[in-house]
Amino acid sequence: MDGPEERVLAAFGLSEPAVRLAGGQGETWRSGAVVLKRADGESAWRGDVLSALPEAKDFRVPRPVRSAGGEWVAFGWEANELVVGATDVRRQDEVLVAAAAFHEAVSGLPRPDFIDTRHDPWCDGDRVAWREEAYDGTPAYAELVRPLVDAWRPVELVSQVVHGDLPGNVMFADGLPPAIIDWPVYWRPTAWASAVAVADALCWYGAEPALAARWAHLPEWGQMLIRALIYRMTTDDLAGGAATWTAARRSGYAPVIALALSYAR
Repeated sequence: MDGPEERVLAAFGLSEPAVRLAGGQGETWRSGAVVLKRADGESAWRGDVLSALPEAKDFRVPRPVRSAGGEWVAFGWEANELVVGATDVRRQDEVLVAAAAFHEAVSGLPRPDFIDTRHDPWCDGDRVAWREEAYDGTPAYAELVRPLVDAWRPVELVSQVVHGDLPGNVMFADGLPPAIIDWPVYWRPTAWASAVAVADALCWYGAEPALAARWAHLPEWGQMLIRALIYRMTTDDLAGGAATWTAARRSGYAPVIALALSYAR
């Protein structure tokens, strides 16, 4: 992917050449103390929200940078202040604690309009997990997800804006609170956001089942884990189709499915 053009840098008052950063799927660039990435339909909303958040002792966020014209987006790019730190997927309890504080800070926000108009494997996978959208999927997916679908039950929990991809998007630095970055916005219960983080950590980051046990006090924990796994698996199937379901992929999910079902019972 090409980096930001000179006109983009100029629009945000930047003079240093843009350098591609590691992570961010190769789509994030740095110019001095500012990080740039392609804007999406949520960029302006995030800019308004994150710029207005008070400083907090339990988490940090990258503050958005306005263009010279006062907008959050210029020529299809958004800019945010560079935050100090590095991700560490071994520190998932700390990720979840920081996320809880962040979610409390944004709990009063109204439901964004863009929630209803987005369509991609992640947003559609989320809707399937909550039975707002039907999906049959590939045979391998259908076989793997069936026990979760059978154990799915309605819940009555309050939804709010949450961060839907926490494990690799929290940065740590000595002497500073964790920094929450790259916010994909969902309108779901906070327990669901935590369940997605726990499921990801168990499936792909080497976490032990004790992680799930430490957060089992969250409401409807079994059902939140079920929805988290259906969400991730449906997204995988939508994005990659039958080729997704290698032996390694299935073996990553299988024990976590069994664990989620044990909480649902």
